[in-house]
Amino acid sequence: MFIENVKSRKRGRPKGETPQGAAAREQLYRTALALIADRGYNATTLRDIAAKAGVSVGLMYRYFPSKQAVVMALYDRLSTVFVEKAAPLPAGKWRDRFAFALRTSIHVLEPHRTALKALTPVLVGDPDEGIFAAETAFARLRVQRVFEDAVAGAKDVPSGVLTGALGRVLYLVHLAVLLWWLLDRSPQQRATAALITLIEQLLPSASIALRVPIVRRFVQTADDLVQTGLLESLPAR
Repeated sequence: MFIENVKSRKRGRPKGETPQGAAAREQLYRTALALIADRGYNATTLRDIAAKAGVSVGLMYRYFPSKQAVVMALYDRLSTVFVEKAAPLPAGKWRDRFAFALRTSIHVLEPHRTALKALTPVLVGDPDEGIFAAETAFARLRVQRVFEDAVAGAKDVPSGVLTGALGRVLYLVHLAVLLWWLLDRSPQQRATAALITLIEQLLPSASIALRVPIVRRFVQTADDLVQTGLLESLPAR
């Protein structure tokens, strides 16, 4: 439902790819995700994917030389679609814009929840393919910028360095909600819906709290700790 048009994608696509080649790549991609969702990431091999898709292993390697390439393609697609869907951020306060971006993220990821759930150990803990890995920075930064823009473009945008810091902290809150959503066992993930509603109810108080100097310093410190501990770089001051 939220798979971007293959013609608009360039990342990882062979040069001069024909429509038939694009169709083959798409078939392999979908087959790979289905097998990962069914068997788990570690139990799925490229040979399994090729056999399920009814193609040679050589063709599989041509488009996806590793399972990591499949994961990167997933990150690429989902982050691109999220940016497109979140582009019409509503005018207003940062809390409303953040809530819109958060709900949009869940909406975009929903069709892929089973595959993402199977990938949870990779998303959280893999140093090369996880959310905070250097290899996946291209997708992470796309999504992160949406949350930064949600703050920067708000009518109640905080002053100074707090603007970027708050946007990045909200991005992390969004990631925490996504992890909760992936692990949520309640019917139709009702617990996640309740959590998002609770967060939205708390946001007005958080907005008021940001006027307090100690709270502002806390947000900036939290941002610095995340940059240092997870991303190994400090934000520009």
